[in-house]
Amino acid sequence: MTRHVTVRLGTGAVRGRRLDGRLSFRGVPYAAAPVGERRWLSPAPVEPWDRVRDATEPGSPAPQAARSFTGTTSLDEDCLTLDVTAPDTPATGRPVVVWLHGGGGTNGSGSDHDPRRLVVDNDVVVVAPNSRLGVLGCFGYPGLPDSGAFGLLDQRAALRWVRREITRFGGDPANVTLAGSSYGALMVAAHLVSPGSAGLFHRAVLQSPFSVLGATPAHVLMPGVPALPPRWTPLAELERLGVATAVEHGWVAPGADPGSALARLRRVPVADLLQASDAFTRPAFGGPTLPESPGDALPAGRFHRVPLLLGATRDEARFFVALAGDPVTAESYPRLLAEAFGDAADEVAARYPLDLFPTPNLAWARVSTDRAWARPTWELGRALAEHTATWCYEFADQGAPPPVPGFPGGAQHAAELAYQFDVPGGPPPGPAQRELAARVNRCWAAFATRGEPTGDDLPAWPRFEHVQSLAPERIGGVDYAAEHHLDLWARMP
Repeated sequence: MTRHVTVRLGTGAVRGRRLDGRLSFRGVPYAAAPVGERRWLSPAPVEPWDRVRDATEPGSPAPQAARSFTGTTSLDEDCLTLDVTAPDTPATGRPVVVWLHGGGGTNGSGSDHDPRRLVVDNDVVVVAPNSRLGVLGCFGYPGLPDSGAFGLLDQRAALRWVRREITRFGGDPANVTLAGSSYGALMVAAHLVSPGSAGLFHRAVLQSPFSVLGATPAHVLMPGVPALPPRWTPLAELERLGVATAVEHGWVAPGADPGSALARLRRVPVADLLQASDAFTRPAFGGPTLPESPGDALPAGRFHRVPLLLGATRDEARFFVALAGDPVTAESYPRLLAEAFGDAADEVAARYPLDLFPTPNLAWARVSTDRAWARPTWELGRALAEHTATWCYEFADQGAPPPVPGFPGGAQHAAELAYQFDVPGGPPPGPAQRELAARVNRCWAAFATRGEPTGDDLPAWPRFEHVQSLAPERIGGVDYAAEHHLDLWARMP
């Protein structure tokens, strides 16, 4: 029998569910629907409602097309909703975690991961918002206010909703941890720098952020992918891209007046716009929302000084090499190295000889992990630790499920999410993995509660340069620099 529970918000009442030790409210609007003339405008307040609003089902994901890593699709622009999961026991002042999902900037939803264990076992309130993605979240055009920042502004609106409303769910608006994985972690980095996000969160977690500080050589994210620039776009460059894209797709005429062009663009069907989503995942800097590139601001200490928890997985790139479809052979390995690292290719090959690895794919996955993930994570941790308390980790369960059936498993990109959350369709964890999951969640909850991921019965966890390895057989320090050959990568492009 379904048990309902009603909470009255400032905008009206919402009816959620009681579920095995937790309260679940889903699809709660935190901003007005960005549809019609509100496409590509900053989020507006929600219109209050009179009747009790059903909040038992997730809201629509942001518009997105299916990808190789997910089959989720959506054409519904009315997507600015969030889920709240709270313990089903009366209390006040609980720590709050606001979770920003991954998905490459084009895909994903706040409802993808069920935070049941984090909430019930660790007495934490979790809020998971949806925000605009891809061409709707990072589009830019001349004369368009807030170009390239709509997804960031949506998330800020969700944080403001938390500040106003979270006490009604037992949460403490003065103890909010902003956390995210992959693209969500990149957005956490943006909020650390964005002036308007100051004071809306008090700690931050960045899980597997990609290319926060610099560029990535060709093939290193995934075989076949060209060199990638930093994940931040100068505003003028983004607006030129917006014009070129609109003309290329026939949405506007060459030389069109910006005002009339934007009116036409707001009438383009969502399904057509999604054809260009991959080109618009890099938040713009140079405007009021993000005045400066985080790649410059973070190392210089120009960010909100909150405690930080930062890390990656031990085998990040296995996920991407598997998605590319077994692309590396003994014959192509030297060519990929040469195209990625130029004159330094022989030095990289000497450190990563094929005979050390079961297959060429796994050799390339190790090269890619160390250059695209381990080096940037280390450099980001070092930069942040100069200015604020910073703890670093490496998720290292070699028994994590494989990213693609038939490809060797390991601690690949986003593997830790199945330990932190209940993920639909995943294989059931074994006893050792369940114990690791419980300990990881206790560390994260301790960080959200006290601002450091240790205490009570948890292992000691010194600050950076210590890196805490998280594995079933052991939680403790690892020589991260040696494990990932960072002496080599410090000299590489």
